[in-house]
Amino acid sequence: MAAAAVAGCDSSQPLEDTASGAVPAITQDASGKATVSVFATGLRFPRNFTWGDHGEMYVAEAGAGGGTSTTAEQCAQVIPPVGPYSNGPTSRISRIDRHGNRTTFMERFPSAVNAMGDVLGIQDVAFLGGRMYGLSAGGGCSHGSADSPAAVVKLGEHGAWAVVADLSAYQMANHVAKPEEDDFEPDGSWYSMVSAGGSLIAVEPNHGEIVRVNPRTGAVTRIADISASQGHVVPTVVAERRGANYVSSLGTFPVTPGAVNILRVSRRGDVRVVAGGFATVLGLDFDRRGRLYVLESTPGAGYPAPFTGRVTRLGRDGTRQVIVDGLFLPTGMRFGPDGSLYISNKGFGPPQPGEILRVNVPGANDRGRHEEDMEQGGD
Repeated sequence: MAAAAVAGCDSSQPLEDTASGAVPAITQDASGKATVSVFATGLRFPRNFTWGDHGEMYVAEAGAGGGTSTTAEQCAQVIPPVGPYSNGPTSRISRIDRHGNRTTFMERFPSAVNAMGDVLGIQDVAFLGGRMYGLSAGGGCSHGSADSPAAVVKLGEHGAWAVVADLSAYQMANHVAKPEEDDFEPDGSWYSMVSAGGSLIAVEPNHGEIVRVNPRTGAVTRIADISASQGHVVPTVVAERRGANYVSSLGTFPVTPGAVNILRVSRRGDVRVVAGGFATVLGLDFDRRGRLYVLESTPGAGYPAPFTGRVTRLGRDGTRQVIVDGLFLPTGMRFGPDGSLYISNKGFGPPQPGEILRVNVPGANDRGRHEEDMEQGGD
């Protein structure tokens, strides 16, 4: 079965409500031991995150859906067994200070839950030009929200937010080359967004594309149709480096270990495979030496399994090292301004609440004489 939404699981394979006391495993780094700790907790299905000018973290939380639904007379529905969706204003953004204290920054975003229990809401946040934007995937009529589309939203003061780019309308008007008809979400399942080059770059898994968003004009422009060259691989995450975008994928369920690639997407939209051998990738980022870190949520064969998530570091020479493993269904990963690696843990499935882990990776903060890259080459 193909994965219709990010971090989905077959309803016939329920997640076990496992005790959350286990600590993720720590591996020995060449220059010392990485250390992992719980930085913050009390989160509702945490996804991606970013940082403000004063070091505070902002975390996108998908929420828990709600009881509002739409009908086939109103709009095309997501077909079973994934659909239908129900919706409610339960998605939010939390602000976490440097000591790990959580407060609600903004709330009441659309949160959509499907028939298999997977949730879409605010999936990511990013700053651009001094303003903060959110990637709201929970909206859209096929997600049970007739009044609010899937969108990039501008986050204002006093809890106000406004749609600046209608992603539902964009996808309905701009089809990809190879949509998966048995696993199709009319409003998409947007997951990752970064700011780069004066624009916002967003990835949509279900249709399979990466786009550029101008929040000042609302224009959405396709950078690459991932489905055209890769098929239905369910691209989830993007990390920008030196003008190129690195993208990876969730893949389809049941999980096939090693089936997911890392892609390099140039400014012109050329797509190249630069590494392979992964599964269920929900996080990508580079350290200060240009080495790529890959977060796999549940890399083993079959269906989502707690305490199997891991982070692997790739060197330019092809070497790979597992930095952390034993993660509990993680859903996001980025380096912070302090040089530590942060991970959204317990991002879906019971038990909740979700949490943010902080990992000190020796050597990740160093700048070598020659920075490493996954791949050199022009655009």
